[in-house]
Amino acid sequence: MSGPLAGIRVLELGTLIAGPFVGKTLGDFGAEVIKIEPPGEGDPLRRWRRMRNGVSLWWQVQSRNKRSLTCDLRRAEGQEIVRRLARSCHIVVENFRPGALEKWNLGWEALSRENPKLVLVRISGYGQSGPYSERPGFAAIAEGMAGFRYVTGFPDRPPVRPNLSIGDTIASLHAVIGALMALRAGKGQVVDVALYEAMFNCMESLLPDYDGDGYVRERSGSTLPGIAPSNLYPCKDGSYVLIAGNADSLFNRLMTAIDRADLRDDPALARNDGRAAQMQRIDDAIGAWTAKRTLEEVLREMEKAEVPAGRIYSAADIAGDPHYAARGMIENVMAGDGAPLKVPGIVPKLSATPGAIRAPAPKLGEHTDLVLAEAGYSAGEIAELRKSRVI
Repeated sequence: MSGPLAGIRVLELGTLIAGPFVGKTLGDFGAEVIKIEPPGEGDPLRRWRRMRNGVSLWWQVQSRNKRSLTCDLRRAEGQEIVRRLARSCHIVVENFRPGALEKWNLGWEALSRENPKLVLVRISGYGQSGPYSERPGFAAIAEGMAGFRYVTGFPDRPPVRPNLSIGDTIASLHAVIGALMALRAGKGQVVDVALYEAMFNCMESLLPDYDGDGYVRERSGSTLPGIAPSNLYPCKDGSYVLIAGNADSLFNRLMTAIDRADLRDDPALARNDGRAAQMQRIDDAIGAWTAKRTLEEVLREMEKAEVPAGRIYSAADIAGDPHYAARGMIENVMAGDGAPLKVPGIVPKLSATPGAIRAPAPKLGEHTDLVLAEAGYSAGEIAELRKSRVI
């Protein structure tokens, strides 16, 4: 093992996205991650989205650097396996509905008896307490409750969802932060992460704007409310360009580059609050300029003027981009089926103790015998567990 979390042992009980993303992130930086999967079918993510040789391509990213152990948590023998493994773990991660672990005799009281210094990371839709805690909650519902969906989309259309389970990922990152802080504190405790709270934590001034000024932020399409100019603009070749000239000095350079000294020198537009009040006027000027140029021409002029601008990347653009490659953000791995595959690299970059992809995503139950043997189970006990379909 290598990386800043080498020596940290993680037991991952969750499925699909939120819990397993925590395990992935910790595993990328050297933690030993043991993933518990139900016998037979395993984690449903194995069959989500695009498949190759019967296994999800997403699985190859989400489950790298993990060992797979099959175990039926509904059986007393399976629950005993988890309790025994928890004795030697630093972190247990789960994302079941509140109460599920307790039903399986694997709640905080049971696990902390086995290991008083254990950190139990619990991710759920609404948290472990409160009137909504027992409701089922996926990221889509949490994004709506947090206010995120309300402000996403165009003002003349219904709210839209991003083409990603962003609520799961945001909650997972909060869970990773919580787990590391708990480890630093050196005290056994529960890290309680609610999907809606993690998203709400990213909603910037949404609540104080309402409470302090009575302002309800609405959908605004590709603009950034109250911050100007920052938008998507058409180019003459049919593409679009993103330009963010919202700092005062950037605005000056942008207006000079598009030959609009009248806007640059207008005292009403010298500061952001003034520009926000005349956002349409500024966007119209920028859009008129970009519409006469190709995307490449616009990007060259913006780079020359030192104004942030960029294209909208597709997956194909990402795969061929030299900056992604230079930063190690596209890694070529040998997937579990023996075929090469491009996958996202490690984030963040640590100069002295970097993370690494040490192992491909495991086959279902690939490490069951090994992990159980390490936990003290004899070959005969393992054979009996398999015979009774606990593993």
